[in-house]
Amino acid sequence: MAYAITQTCCNDASCVSVCPVNCIHPTPDEPEFGTTDMLYIDPRACIDCGACADACPVDAVYPVDRLRGPDTVFGDLNRDWFRDHPSDHAWGAPSFPRSLPDELGALRIAVVGTGPSAGYTAQELLRGTSAEITMIDRLPVTGGLLRHGVAPDHQSTKRIAESFASVFRDPRLRMHLNVEIGTDLTHQELAAHHHAVVYAVGAAADRRLGVPGEDLPGSLPATAFVRWYNAEPTVPADAVELSAQRVVVIGNGNVAVDIARILLTDPDRLAATDIADHALAALRRSRVREVVLLARRGPGQAAWTRAEFLALRQLPGVEVVVEDHPEVRAAIEAAGAEAGSGSGAGSGTGSDTAAGAGLLAGLPLVPFDGSAEPGPGRRIVLRFLSAPVELSGDGRVEALTVERTTPTADGRVEGTGATDVLRAGLVVRSIGHRGVPLPGLPFDERAGTVAHRNGRVVDPATGRPLPGTYVVGWAKRGPSGGIGANRACARETVDALLDDAAARALLVPEAGRKDFERLVRHRRPDAVGLRELRAVERAERERGEAEGRPRVKLASVPELLAAGRR
Repeated sequence: MAYAITQTCCNDASCVSVCPVNCIHPTPDEPEFGTTDMLYIDPRACIDCGACADACPVDAVYPVDRLRGPDTVFGDLNRDWFRDHPSDHAWGAPSFPRSLPDELGALRIAVVGTGPSAGYTAQELLRGTSAEITMIDRLPVTGGLLRHGVAPDHQSTKRIAESFASVFRDPRLRMHLNVEIGTDLTHQELAAHHHAVVYAVGAAADRRLGVPGEDLPGSLPATAFVRWYNAEPTVPADAVELSAQRVVVIGNGNVAVDIARILLTDPDRLAATDIADHALAALRRSRVREVVLLARRGPGQAAWTRAEFLALRQLPGVEVVVEDHPEVRAAIEAAGAEAGSGSGAGSGTGSDTAAGAGLLAGLPLVPFDGSAEPGPGRRIVLRFLSAPVELSGDGRVEALTVERTTPTADGRVEGTGATDVLRAGLVVRSIGHRGVPLPGLPFDERAGTVAHRNGRVVDPATGRPLPGTYVVGWAKRGPSGGIGANRACARETVDALLDDAAARALLVPEAGRKDFERLVRHRRPDAVGLRELRAVERAERERGEAEGRPRVKLASVPELLAAGRR
């Protein structure tokens, strides 16, 4: 029986590298790898060896005959992907690990950040070179997006952190947490102690709506909401108020889907995860019964991935409905007709537009009056072709005014002038992330990223690289791609760094590793190292074991520092 890849696929391609018959696609060498939602196994070529399942860091690979319940659809999705992507599974040219001339000696590389892109960068350097690594993070814990961005009910996705734990324990790696570059240390000071500096700092800011009332209490960016339920220590425990019956989430990407799902999931199910204690308590008291996912464009342009949306449709005790609208109904019917012809969403192939609308087939199309109180039960309302124009309320958000939009011939949408009001006590803006400028580094305002070329940070005025300065992850390519996409991204940046090392184009450190450690202790006496980090890990896991949970996160900087000292 063939294997299939399921919802939690992380796209880091560990399975591709161990498959003896090259039946997992797209591979990192194929054009679609950078944009695919997940990877797929061809059941006609799979030899049932199980190597992919053993290698998968997030337990996303299962024999098709062991799939149960909502996961059974992934057997069909894996098979059907190859209808539109025929492959002879021929091997490409071999690639070999990079090496450096012995006379260069051991490089000292600083990596700013400890999330997935930082972890993959350190992993590449430690496996392929004799480099000594310094890792720095502004928080007293590691993990970045893995700890503070992945939804708590996606515990299997978080298992990829285990592969990074061994990287962090490598004797050639030194860790300095609770240290902020730009505040405690400057880029110039990092550069003075290392041959190269790699920034893996993500995209920490949210895009704004630019409408009146956006900053009222009760209007939150998605990053704040996600960090709140994931116990990110800079977000207060009382940052989210759940006393309203209706919540509007603006956007329909995977983050918006995560927020809707967490808001309406039975808290008893979440109690078995590592959700923040304060979030779990708030969800138990929550009055929220309806979440509206608001989209400016039509269903064919929905940004969620197929796997995440299919999981949303299976949420126990929650009805998912689509607001009935003539253009939305027409898009769904057209996608269904295309699927019936064997080339659309129903078969897992065809255009992205048809696939997006086709996922809605079978969902109830219902009238929706946002000015009325939600009805009984819990439900998610998908409302398309609606753009926010104003948030209003007496001291906090009480309503959202939206304007109807209509598709244009060139694939955009334009306002129709028709408006209506949705009563809501909480509005979450989930319309994308954006990088923030880093002190001492050039910033591309238009892209919202560190200015770079293939990972080399460049001066926009001259186009010349800044010696020994690199970027990786969302700070490099913008907020696109999941956790596993950072593996290929890190490899490109590390290749650029090693090319520069071989060309003798890196920095020449003015001081050594011990000098840097003394500087850190002087500037930040409460910096956290590996010993303290492991103490935090033990404390959280012991608390979790006592409650039957994977861990109970410490949710403030003082708590984390105290646990580290113990």
